[in-house]
Amino acid sequence: MTYQTHTLPNGLRLIYKPDYSAVSYCGMVINTGSRDESDSEQGMAHFIEHMLFKGTAKRRSGHIINRLEHVGGELNAFTTKEETVIFAIVLNEHLERAMELVSDIVLHSTFPQKEIEKEVVIILDEIQSYNDNPSELIFDDFEEMIFEHYPIGHNILGRAELLEHYTTADAVSFVSKQYCLQEMVFFALGDLNFKQLIRWAEKYLQTDNIQNLQPKRISPANYTPSSRKIEKNTHQVHFMLGNRSYHLYHPNRMGMYLLNNILGGPGMNSLLNLSLREKHGLVYNVESNYQPFTDTGMWSVYFGCDTENATRCEQLVFAELQKLREMPLSENALKKYKLQLMGQMAIANEQKENLALSLGKSILRYGHIANLETIRKRIEAVTAEQLQMIANEVFDVEKLSVLKYV
Repeated sequence: MTYQTHTLPNGLRLIYKPDYSAVSYCGMVINTGSRDESDSEQGMAHFIEHMLFKGTAKRRSGHIINRLEHVGGELNAFTTKEETVIFAIVLNEHLERAMELVSDIVLHSTFPQKEIEKEVVIILDEIQSYNDNPSELIFDDFEEMIFEHYPIGHNILGRAELLEHYTTADAVSFVSKQYCLQEMVFFALGDLNFKQLIRWAEKYLQTDNIQNLQPKRISPANYTPSSRKIEKNTHQVHFMLGNRSYHLYHPNRMGMYLLNNILGGPGMNSLLNLSLREKHGLVYNVESNYQPFTDTGMWSVYFGCDTENATRCEQLVFAELQKLREMPLSENALKKYKLQLMGQMAIANEQKENLALSLGKSILRYGHIANLETIRKRIEAVTAEQLQMIANEVFDVEKLSVLKYV
């Protein structure tokens, strides 16, 4: 992958990859998410993400909305446990306009109290909408179990009783603590001259009004498996099990990606889908997920099914986990699964939005971009014995937590 990087004097990094099409992508990845909130700030990172669109020192909310819409562009944002991302999609000739706007809302937002009062109502509605969907809500509740008593387990949307009292001063305080220039990456994917991008960055991003020392994160420790059942009075039983897993820099990370893909990844030939859906016809959706963070990780299995099928589905899930622990994959099977994962990654890399976002996150987390050939070699290096070892460590039934909505 051909890309270019540059670091401004204030520590903010740039990453650019040429893409010869009519559309450009750009944005900012900020090393701040819901895990960086104190107990009294739950939901603040996501709240700030919303409020970045509501006014800067030189723009009102309507001006922010129309700045790219008037030229057919898009402006969007999202919050995760560890990042806040703001990005834009525009025609090439409007890339400077997009860069200036993203820079303005990230570095110069004012968080007007009048806008806060309106936006809180919207976020509260978002929370209620989410609470009405048990197949999504159970993931948040399960994360709170896995990371109990630690900020990384907090719900990204936050708590309604706290959000209702957030003020301009609260928003300014959080940004002043967490928005560190050295922990930001501006990314761009498009058809332009990199020297021009640097000149724009020096014009719009060269600010020193944000501190350069971010508070240290609290790493979760002392995991104790637990089992809980919550009455939701839903038609289906919703079920999750899982364990803590490997962090972003762990040598077993690629093996865990591959093992999770085999077990319950997006392919219709995943072991869980073949067993629970194709063979036995018990579920519409079953999946497993592996989410690595900077200092820890989480692996989980989810399915929803009719009440009378719940016990059978649980048995089938545990049976597939046991097979992976007891029997190493054959050479042919392992080769097949490796080809599948490499193909999925290559296809995902062709989706321009995904590619642009991965540029920023890769520089933020690793300081470089791994090309597909490097990733292929890492996948090829995974052995059947390594996968079996990972399965015995992560899928150990004595380490698994279980959550059921009934």
